[in-house]
Amino acid sequence: MAGAYDDRDGKIWFDGQLVEWRDAKVHILTHAMHYASSVFEGERCYSGKIFKSREHSERLIKSGQLIDFDIPYSVDEIEAAKQAALDANGLKDAYVRPVAWRGSGEDMGVAAARNPVHLAVAVWEWGNYYGDAKTKGAKLDIAKWKRPSPETAPSQAKAAGLYMIATMSKHAAEAKGCSDALMFDYRGYVAECTGANLFFVKDGEVHTPKPDAFLNGITRQTVIGMLKEQGVTVHERVIMPEELEGFEQCWLTGTAAEVTPVGQIGDYNFEVGALALDVASSYEKLVRS
Repeated sequence: MAGAYDDRDGKIWFDGQLVEWRDAKVHILTHAMHYASSVFEGERCYSGKIFKSREHSERLIKSGQLIDFDIPYSVDEIEAAKQAALDANGLKDAYVRPVAWRGSGEDMGVAAARNPVHLAVAVWEWGNYYGDAKTKGAKLDIAKWKRPSPETAPSQAKAAGLYMIATMSKHAAEAKGCSDALMFDYRGYVAECTGANLFFVKDGEVHTPKPDAFLNGITRQTVIGMLKEQGVTVHERVIMPEELEGFEQCWLTGTAAEVTPVGQIGDYNFEVGALALDVASSYEKLVRS
């Protein structure tokens, strides 16, 4: 598959039906387009099996509830929809994107309780999110935008509106020749990247920011579990910006990013070291097991 995402061959699961890719459309007065009332998931299918599939479906439903709507499908129905989309497109290795949103209806203002909630699932082939960074190490900018307080926005929802500052930050990073941007939170603590969580290594131990103002990623949780099983000490804690200079290795985790080593953040350099490469390799084996 190649070209614009609205002009491809294939099928998209849309409100219980498989429709032609180019016909999966919504009205211009869809509430989500105007007020960001949308949640989504990013998942990867490996050799016909979606990694942590039910956890993603459960989080999708929870995300909807956190932004005040109920998705009119159960976890089992969402699971079936994802499989139907994969089968219809003949894909065994793919990226899977379920998305739920408030559509057009009787309301067209900030409040939209009377508008229907829709669900769609699209799947496509997608390679490494950061290109060759898995061997060379990604280069990151430092964003000027900060992750908001959980009193400002529901940080544990994978909600479309929360990605607005992520998009702006990644655009600024790419303009500087970087792959992504590190974001601080509203307190000035190290938080995450625009679509991935962060891990650091110092003296053989791993340090990762406490997810109290950003999404606690499913891949993040998986990697922490892997490290602990291997006997590696993991510290989930507040990390201050000035600590970046003292870390030896760094990597990113996320469904799209998988496990990607980092070589540089702003003026700070990191080794693409043995632990980062081992975690990346172990994760590759796990998702295909």
